[in-house]
Amino acid sequence: MRRYVSYSEEVKEAMKYGKPLVALESTIITYGMPYPENVKAAREVQQIVRDHGAVPATIAIMDGKIKIGLTDEELERFGDSKGVIKASRRDISYLIATKKPGATTVAASMFFADLARIRVFTTGAIGGVHRGVEQTMDISADLEEFARTSVAVVCSGAKSILDLGKTLEYLETKGVPVIGYQTDIFPAFYTRNSAHPVDYRVDEIDMMAEMLRVKWNLGLEGSAIIANPIPEEYAMDQEYMDGLVSDALKEAEEMGISGKNLTPHMLKRVQEMTGGKSLEANIALIKSNAELAAKLAVSFNGN
Repeated sequence: MRRYVSYSEEVKEAMKYGKPLVALESTIITYGMPYPENVKAAREVQQIVRDHGAVPATIAIMDGKIKIGLTDEELERFGDSKGVIKASRRDISYLIATKKPGATTVAASMFFADLARIRVFTTGAIGGVHRGVEQTMDISADLEEFARTSVAVVCSGAKSILDLGKTLEYLETKGVPVIGYQTDIFPAFYTRNSAHPVDYRVDEIDMMAEMLRVKWNLGLEGSAIIANPIPEEYAMDQEYMDGLVSDALKEAEEMGISGKNLTPHMLKRVQEMTGGKSLEANIALIKSNAELAAKLAVSFNGN
């Protein structure tokens, strides 16, 4: 394993002294927003994690290595790189063998976090079951990773391009609890509301940490989804966003865009259709999730 994994000095020190760690994905950097806003946002998110008592471990594939924690120089180089491949579990061996850069998705980031024994991971929103799955069988690899990887996932629910009902049914089948942080409703990325409830509402971070501890101490493998709604001041109207997403999905279908290319296309298209407001919302929810993840990591690590 040492042959393929490289830890930043900051992460090494955290591991040595038992400091709480928070894993961060890198698709947000290369696919979530344009350069240089992506690097600026990534640095700010890392600092938020530090400011709340944990150590950030941004995960990426670079130079034939799994990087657990990026230096400032690596973050800049990665954020400005062209041709970075969106890396899920199936792409890992190819990218390492060919030494091509890979931006790790939720699924790949969780796999690597688990390898490094990092128990808290934060992202924007999870993948899931896509609309029209009856015809396409398009189901994100994230869902299978949730079932087998013991990492808590702090997110703002699932991407609004998905079939949220089927996504939650899939999680229930796989035994993955969906915990709403101070909410009864499963959020839908840019919006705080959806038509679907969470499994459990928990208002205290220490209680969430205890739930994770009990789950994994009992040998109940797999993730827990911590659903943290986008801050209210940045939330977008649900009906408005549903209309935009439907239009953008129709456009994507006409253009023949599907699979792993669909999400980055949709993020870019929705950003254009909202005049950049969705990008502001995306950055805000990522920062909010990073803060909650850091606090959860500190609580989980302290008992």
